[in-house]
Amino acid sequence: MEIKVGIVQGGREIVLESEETAAAVESAFAKAVADDGLLSLTDERGRKVLVPASRIAYLEIGQEHVRRVGFGAV
Repeated sequence: MEIKVGIVQGGREIVLESEETAAAVESAFAKAVADDGLLSLTDERGRKVLVPASRIAYLEIGQEHVRRVGFGAV
């Protein structure tokens, strides 16, 4: 799924594709904000992105990947 993280006073957002579930990302975000710690996200290739919770303006969680069937699956 696609995850977008908006940064306070940042001109760009962080965009990554992740295999984590929406519930897991939401839980990690809530914990990072509650602890005023770091939000740790891992993308499809195993790269880790760390964002200080105090600098997060918003978090946009896309739909989880659904298995496609038919000619559109290519």
